[in-house]
Amino acid sequence: MSERDRNLRRAPPEKITSLQNARVKAIRALDMRKTRRETGLFVAEGAAVLMSARDVGWDLETLVYLSGSEDEGATQDLINWAQLSGAEGLTVNAAVLGKLAAKDNPQSVLGVFKQRWAGLPAPETVAETETWLVLEEVRDPGNLGTIIRTSDAVGVSGIILVGNCCDPYSREALRATMGSVFAVPLVRTDQGAFLSWLEDWVGDVVGLHLEGAEDFRKADYAGPQLIVMGSEGPGLSDAISAACSKRVKIPMSGKLDSLNLAVATALTLYQVRGPNLQL
Repeated sequence: MSERDRNLRRAPPEKITSLQNARVKAIRALDMRKTRRETGLFVAEGAAVLMSARDVGWDLETLVYLSGSEDEGATQDLINWAQLSGAEGLTVNAAVLGKLAAKDNPQSVLGVFKQRWAGLPAPETVAETETWLVLEEVRDPGNLGTIIRTSDAVGVSGIILVGNCCDPYSREALRATMGSVFAVPLVRTDQGAFLSWLEDWVGDVVGLHLEGAEDFRKADYAGPQLIVMGSEGPGLSDAISAACSKRVKIPMSGKLDSLNLAVATALTLYQVRGPNLQL
């Protein structure tokens, strides 16, 4: 690398104090799903979350941090990362940061990243020990974020979002993932493409369903497993439910007949992935 390139990559951060600054407006606009779709960008907040992205090889587009926080160890590490990777650096005052950060528990550093979307995996390349999760028409970003975090915890190979799901790169979903959004591959597809792809799947396709015939704790799960969860209200569509090789149910003794989607998904994933988990 030439000395000129080194200097360019270590360019000093731009100092911003105006709420009318064009970069501030552009980053604020990423709160809107339409803008995220158009730009393919999203904002992640907090030093720990950004370091999670760094540690698994994501590229940073822009680093924004509060002026005066440079001496904090984590922030300095992120500044070094941004400079070495050639990312844009912006140092802002408290007023500007207040417009860019979350209103509840705001952080002093945030980053702009490009979204990553994987394709449907070729079924013949999926190992027998793998588990993939399918979410159909999930609408609650908090649920989606929590499910991504749980999927990371149990070693799910990827999550397939079918139909009109909420955005995993929204602020609420991102916060619930606690950085796991950077570790779990995400796929988005429509119902028709998913059902066509499913024809070549060689393992079990397990749907959680209120009319499931098997207790989810007692079923045998032939690998690779595809765990299929429906939306918070209607559950699985008839078409995807019919495509499942088995339908299981979580038994309950109380008056309710269903659990929160994130809770139900966590229980199912830990049951299926249990043999692969060790302390």
